[in-house]
Amino acid sequence: MKITCIVDDRAPRGSGLKAEHGASFLVEVEGRSVLFDTGSSAAVLLHNLAVLGFDPQQIDALILSHAHNDHTGGLAGLLEQVRGIPLYAHPDLFRERFRKASTGPRQIGPAVSREQVAEQLTLRLAADPVEVVPGVWTSGEIAPRPDPEGRSVHHMIRDGDGWTDDPYRDDLSVVVETGAGLVLICGCCHAGLLNTLASVHRAFGRTPIAVMGGVHLMHADTPTMDHVIERLQGYGPPQMWLGHCTGERAYLRLKAAFGDLVAACRAGTVLEF
Repeated sequence: MKITCIVDDRAPRGSGLKAEHGASFLVEVEGRSVLFDTGSSAAVLLHNLAVLGFDPQQIDALILSHAHNDHTGGLAGLLEQVRGIPLYAHPDLFRERFRKASTGPRQIGPAVSREQVAEQLTLRLAADPVEVVPGVWTSGEIAPRPDPEGRSVHHMIRDGDGWTDDPYRDDLSVVVETGAGLVLICGCCHAGLLNTLASVHRAFGRTPIAVMGGVHLMHADTPTMDHVIERLQGYGPPQMWLGHCTGERAYLRLKAAFGDLVAACRAGTVLEF
């Protein structure tokens, strides 16, 4: 079992890997390869895959955490490399997404339509957890969400003739079964890290021993971080390799609270079980 961070906001100097605001992970298990998210661009995604010695045509399945283009931006380029593989995501994936801007709402959803994707890939959209390959699952829709979510005041969807806050219904994560326990891989975790951990525990009967990826605490205030840290302590806490939208301040708070259990997840980070 091997999990590699392909794309992140940061990449180690001298590694040959490129950084961009986005996320992508490769899960390899028993000869099968699953790509989770595609970063912001095909250029960085395909470059980093090549540097890491991986041929995109070897991908057996694709999972998308949600619609935002820092996770779906490489999809169009990937479609030129792969054909016929399944794409797992939430049914809300292709809903229009927007971000507030000074010039008006700006689209931030996938650059390719559902129809274009369906011509190349087999769509498997489900709100429930789904096993993608043996030992690799989608988390399914994260609900309920009593704890803080990873929200941005800038994200919107259409609501009739007006606008409303993005509910992030499509936000899901990946659950990997390892000999050591469950590993949770988060794209952005807009549903909230605590809500996601609780949802995974309900669905799988166990709490993840490790969390990898972006957990969208970049806007979390001090009371929210205090709450997150207190609840994580009750979970063990898990080991955490954090990057992308976690936020520097939140990362430092978690590092101060949990020490060596917290590490940075940059492009090229590899976890093996």
